[in-house]
Amino acid sequence: MEIMAAVRAQRRSPLLQVVKSVVATVAAWLLSVLVIPDGPPPVFAAIAALLVVQPSLNQSFLKGIERSIGVLIGVVIASLLGLALGSASWVILVAVAVALLGAWAFKMTPGTTNQVGISALLVLALGAATPDYALIRVVETALGALIGFVVNLALVPPVAVAPAHARLDALGEEIAATMERLAAALETPQTYAQREELLLTARLMRPMRDQAQAAIDDAADSLALNPRSRRHRGELKEIRGLLERFSPVVTQVLGMTRAFYDRYNDELSEESAVIGIAEQLRRAAHDVRLALRLTGSASAPAVTTTLPALTTPYTVVTPTGDHWILIGALLEDLRRIHDEVTGEA
Repeated sequence: MEIMAAVRAQRRSPLLQVVKSVVATVAAWLLSVLVIPDGPPPVFAAIAALLVVQPSLNQSFLKGIERSIGVLIGVVIASLLGLALGSASWVILVAVAVALLGAWAFKMTPGTTNQVGISALLVLALGAATPDYALIRVVETALGALIGFVVNLALVPPVAVAPAHARLDALGEEIAATMERLAAALETPQTYAQREELLLTARLMRPMRDQAQAAIDDAADSLALNPRSRRHRGELKEIRGLLERFSPVVTQVLGMTRAFYDRYNDELSEESAVIGIAEQLRRAAHDVRLALRLTGSASAPAVTTTLPALTTPYTVVTPTGDHWILIGALLEDLRRIHDEVTGEA
């Protein structure tokens, strides 16, 4: 079971990505044969094109640079050692070792390091270590990388803004739902199990926030060098800005939930100040959903009004006993939530 999990993904890659890889590999092979008719099969060009086709144009560009530099260094090392030591089998091993150690010494990326070693191995294993052969392999690799980038550019460059919007919508709705659950818990006596469930559920906001941030980073990467990016940059800017406002809110809501969990007692729901805080939390949930609506989210739940609800002044009644500690903490977090959600921070 673990072996299958290591070789199989939970979801298939997009079919378009596979098609682009096939087209780029075939085109690189055929064009290299036309440009360099007399020579060995254009293995370097095909491999470069295959590796360069990435989910985004920015990744394709970087992979092309990484691939080309790795091949250049590996070919030069193999050619020099081949000319100096000959074509014996042990020279291949020496060339690979020198290539990998040299890449490590210059702090190259793992991808570039592997490419240096593979290139040195292929050059000597194919039995040709002349300066002309080395130059042809470098040109062939650059040609394959260029073809891979062009194919990725021509066949519908992917834009990942929609998944980022969906992640932000899910986070915003969970923040609002957590506020409403906390409001309900403040108004009614809670068992220990209910308080445990409330706290555990609230903690789900943290991974959702991280997922939203990762999705936004992927969206920004998909727009880099993308000719379709102009009409999406404004939307991504709004999404990123809203996440920056929501991130502190996640911390504040978690803090309110934890304070309620730690300092709860059965008389808490009888405090008039607590009832007022519950109402303010529902208003805050409304404003979170309103903020989602203002970013153009089609999946954001409908709100009853398009005006912020956390604008009505709230007068706190003096609490009794030790409840003032919890109420004070809840009010301070509520103030911070108000500042972030309404953009007044």
